[in-house]
Amino acid sequence: MVADAHTTLHLVDEDSAKRRQILSGASKVFMDLGFDGASMGEIARAAGVSKGTLYVYFADKSRLFEAIVEQEMLDQKKVDFNFDPQRDVATTLRQFGQAYIKLLCRPGGGSAIRTVMSIAERMPDVGRKYYEHVLENTINRLAAYLEVRVKKNEVAIPDCQLAASQFMNMCQASLFLPFIFQAAPPPSTERMAQVVESAAQMFLAGYRKAG
Repeated sequence: MVADAHTTLHLVDEDSAKRRQILSGASKVFMDLGFDGASMGEIARAAGVSKGTLYVYFADKSRLFEAIVEQEMLDQKKVDFNFDPQRDVATTLRQFGQAYIKLLCRPGGGSAIRTVMSIAERMPDVGRKYYEHVLENTINRLAAYLEVRVKKNEVAIPDCQLAASQFMNMCQASLFLPFIFQAAPPPSTERMAQVVESAAQMFLAGYRKAG
């Protein structure tokens, strides 16, 4: 029984590794050729597997594309933003802002976002799912934290959802768009800290409780 369990675990790990291998190859093909230009044969070659193996895992390239988006969502959800309701707003904003922009502008991280953006019009369910599970989820978590600090009279925010979106967009200023359109390399740690610090100061100036 123990041997059988070890064998099963090995097969599961092997299956998972093969799936990641396919997703990695497919991501590169989708980025290089676009959704229309990508073929299952090209994806199989890039992933280093046979077409038969590819079809064992994915029925077609639409399902494969959806799996890439789902994997990106899982990867982003692993990032543990600290929204401890007991922490002060200034500390939380600065630490969250740096973690958030570091995630968005990580080397290689733009590929999945560009791929989703390129196909969202054709596959709106994929784009909507990505937005809801990644971007909107983060906005909601920050907004919930801000609502707690409003109740503690630390900040005066009439619309925490709006305020959360504002802060996240301010953190992206001069960093995200040049990166996502490949007009600039991933920003340095120092530059990210500088932009986030400016965003935090502007946010607090607008929403800090008077008095």
